[in-house]
This record gives sequence, C-alpha cells and structure tokens, in this order.
Amino acid sequence: QVRLVESGGGLVQPGGSLRLSCAAAGMTFSINDMGWYRQAPGKQRELVARIITGGPTDYADSVKGRFTISRDDAKNMMYLQMNRLEPEDTAVYYCNVALWVQGSIRDYWGQGTQVIVSS
Repeated sequence: QVRLVESGGGLVQPGGSLRLSCAAAGMTFSINDMGWYRQAPGKQRELVARIITGGPTDYADSVKGRFTISRDDAKNMMYLQMNRLEPEDTAVYYCNVALWVQGSIRDYWGQGTQVIVSS
C-alpha cells in the first residue's frame, strides 16, 4: 500500500526559507511522476512543482526561481526547497505520486503539511 508522509511545514517570515520532505513507502509500481501541490483557503489545489520520470521538471510560474524540487529514489524521498517565501505561498502542501498500476496512472496523496508565511 502506497503511503506518503510530508514534513517540514511551519510558520516562517516573508523572505524566509523552508524545506519540505515527503517520505514514500510501498512504491512497488513504476513512477510516472512525483510532485508537490498546494491548496490555500478558499482556493483549488494547484501544482507547485513536479518531476516526471525521465522527463522535465515543471514549476508553477509563481514559484520559478524560488522553489526547487528534488527526488532521491534510492531513499524514496522527495523534497521541496522553498526560498524567498511570500505570504501568497501560505497553503497546505501535499505530496503526490502518480504510479503506473495495471496499465493506467493512479494518483496517491499525502495528508499535507501546513506552511504559513507571515510576519
């Protein structure tokens, strides 16, 4: 059973940095992509960044140049380094993995970690 656990969220002042981690377990299927999404109050969940296996890395325009996504497949870990944080980055951040399961892609989600950017 796939299990994703995020950590590293918290309260940070504008301009500060945080590093989110996602620990994955039960990854017995091929990974199509892994990524970070976020959902702010009253808004829809949106893509922050994702790494496509053997392909490009995508970033939301709002985080380009500030956030960096990375993956360590040997450790089943994924990270999101967030620099120069802005109040608009306040949201619950979710780890996502898309796996190839029996010929189709299936999405799995973590429980989320809260990031609050405020002075």
